[in-house]
This record gives sequence, C-alpha cells and structure tokens, in this order.
Amino acid sequence: MSSSRRITLKELAHHLGVSTASVSNAFNRPDQLSHDLRERILAEAHRLGYRGPDAKARSLRTGRSQIVAVLLADSLAYSLNDAVASELLSGIAEVLDAHGHTLLLSGRQTNDRIPGSAGIADGFIVYGLMPSPSLLGDLPSQHPQVAVDFDISGQASVHVDNEPAAHAIACHALRTPPRRAGIINLRLTEQACNGRIGPGQTLLSASQTITRARLDGFYRAFDEHGIDTTAVPMWNVEENTHEVCTPVIEGILDLPDEERPDLLMCMSDRIALTVLTLAERRGLRVPEDLRITGFDGIAEGQYRAPCLTTVRQDSVEKGRIAARMVLGLEPEASRLLGTELLIGESCP
Repeated sequence: MSSSRRITLKELAHHLGVSTASVSNAFNRPDQLSHDLRERILAEAHRLGYRGPDAKARSLRTGRSQIVAVLLADSLAYSLNDAVASELLSGIAEVLDAHGHTLLLSGRQTNDRIPGSAGIADGFIVYGLMPSPSLLGDLPSQHPQVAVDFDISGQASVHVDNEPAAHAIACHALRTPPRRAGIINLRLTEQACNGRIGPGQTLLSASQTITRARLDGFYRAFDEHGIDTTAVPMWNVEENTHEVCTPVIEGILDLPDEERPDLLMCMSDRIALTVLTLAERRGLRVPEDLRITGFDGIAEGQYRAPCLTTVRQDSVEKGRIAARMVLGLEPEASRLLGTELLIGESCP
C-alpha cells in the first residue's frame, strides 16, 4: 500500500479483516463495538494514518452531519463558567459522545441570527431564558428542536417544576414570619433593569423565563400566609454573575435597618451566595439578622458555611433528556423534572 496517499475506509477494513461498518462504528458509534475491537481498529488506523470517515462525504451521502447544535442565550464564556449551564452541557455531551455525534456550541449572537455553521446540524437544543424570536425563525423546521428552560411553540421542552419548587421553598421560609421579605429576580423585566423593579416595569411571562414561574410560586406561598405581595419589594439582576449582582445587592443591604429585608428569596444560588458574602462583610449574621434562600443546588452553595437553603435541580439529566430527544432515542414530548428542597443553615 503506497504511503503517498491516504488509506481509505474500505482498504483499512480489508487490512483488518472486518467490515466497513465496523471501521465506521469505531469512529462514529463506539457503543456498537466491543472495547477490544474498537481499540484494535483505532490503533491500526493511527499506525496507517487513517483519520476516520470523511465527514463531508458522509453528510452528502446520508443527508446527516452527526452534529447537534446547542444555541445559548448567553455568551460562550458565561455559559461555560456558569455551574448550571455547564452541568446541562455535560449531560448533552455525555449522550452525544455515546452515540458518535459532535456538539456544536453557539453563544449569544449580536445580530440575532444563528451562525452559518449551525445550519448543517441534524438537530438543535436551545437553552436560555430569552432567545431572540428572529433567531428561532432561522432554525430549519424539518430538524428536531428541543427547548430547555423555556418554550418554543409546537416543540418539545425540558423544564424542572419551577412553580411548585419555588412554592415549597417559600412555604419553608415563611414558617418563620419575616418582618420584611424581599425577592431578587433574574431577568424578569421586558426592559433591562439592574436594580429595584418599579411600577413602570413590565414582567415577562412564564413561557419566556423560568424566573416568572418561580415568582408565581413565591406569590402563591405569600397569599397562603396572608402576606400582601404588592408590599414585597422586588429587585432584578440582568446576569447571574457576582459582578452584575453585587451593585444591586449592595443597595439592598445598605438600606436603613427599618427598610432592609430580613428575608431575601433569590432566584439562583449565585445570587444567594453573593448576598451571603456581602452580608458577612457588613457584619450581618445569617440567619439571625438575614435569612437567605437560593435556587439550583450548585455544589458551591452546599460546601461553604453557612450552607444554602435551596432547591436542587438535576441539570445534567436535563441535558441528557434533551440530547436523547434530538437524536430520536426517546419521544419528542415535553418533560417536567422534579426537584429537591435542601434545608441549609442560611434559612433553617
């Protein structure tokens, strides 16, 4: 065999005495082969300089690229550093790896259009709180689409039980009646708002943001405990990061004693952890002076002291389910996953 040209899949299969399908599966569908056979094929392919089936040729032949695109409402840098988003992506990647598919990530687009490279994907997982309507209109309707943490009309979605979970944690917190309760939301307003939500702000619907479903759960608990929701102040943060949360939370904690909430219900653990850090810097005791609740159940909130009272969601499993739907491994039907209330020291 001449070393001046690239060995073909068929030639490698003949050389190894296996079928061409086995060679293809070794690169694209490892679950179809025994470990030993796959390792033998890959080792010999490496020795002979065979890099795998030609993706362009396969795509033209089958009409499939074996690529799944994940469209993110946030930037790639933010999503990879956010604990909840990174767990979701881990679950997606786990399923795609097992079935020989490639993950294509696309972060927030400044022009509200999907990049041309995403057009070759066999299916799409759209994750985020407020995807652009024009971006969704670009998705090829003939390819599977699954939404995570929001809804696309006519398409399957994967959610956790946000409203019941928020109701459960609020009921727990309200067992000890607060003097002044407050809520810190994440991206709840139609217009950008990094601060207190005033009467002129319009709130997004529960189909647009999971924050609204969580707020509905909080409000249901307040009503059941005889608390006037119109008297509960709310703040909004535009990004789930320490840097963006900090000025909003500093403004809350620096209120006069008679105005500062003694219970802050936060829409994410990242927000809650920022409250906890800034409260401690000001000498506020948690939970004696200030009780705090979060939502997500990220590891950081459970490892530090005092640990957070929060709701744990299985973001890895959300990713697995979305990926299996896109690959046709389970029906494209909307799923609602359960959560777990974790009682920590921040709101015992």
